[in-house]
Amino acid sequence: MSEQAASSPGAVHVSAARLPTRWGEFIIHGFEEPGGGREHVALVMGEVDGAESALVRVHSECLTGDALFSQRCDCGPQLEEALRRIGREGRGVLVYLRQEGRGIGLLNKIRAYAVQDREGADTVEANEALGFAADARDYTVAADMLRYLGVTSVRLLTNNPSKVNGLEGAGVHVAERIALQAGRNPHNHGYLETKAAKFGHLFDD
Repeated sequence: MSEQAASSPGAVHVSAARLPTRWGEFIIHGFEEPGGGREHVALVMGEVDGAESALVRVHSECLTGDALFSQRCDCGPQLEEALRRIGREGRGVLVYLRQEGRGIGLLNKIRAYAVQDREGADTVEANEALGFAADARDYTVAADMLRYLGVTSVRLLTNNPSKVNGLEGAGVHVAERIALQAGRNPHNHGYLETKAAKFGHLFDD
């Protein structure tokens, strides 16, 4: 960890502790945006400081999918699959960002769900109908967190090319994009089709 990373303006490291999980034991690192902003965490397995092309998942919070098992999305299964792969490899990082609903927040995401249910809108149309961008997420904080951990080159578990571009633009080299397909079901077919058609998600193996 460099002195510059420790004092990064985008993410201040607060504390770290052991976190045993069904996929193995991680160290959970807590970060806070300056000025009492959002709180984020990184789960680290093994020695990643200075590691070349560490296996990394940058995951945006999805309470409904990650904790409440919603089948409207594929977020929960993707989270579990990422942790499983990191556990199998024995080294890697899961960055968990508090930017619910593609950055619009939990309650606005529920409002967007209501628009989808009522009007048959897709996820992009619903966000825009409420006056939000189709995707308001920012990956700068994720890059700051990775730099704090000594990670500057990653193999990124994602289907989202914007996530690759976001990390690259923030100074983290993406050596490889690894597809992460999990959780497809009849309830999220349209959601996944919208991801591919409107965000360019790449559902390959």
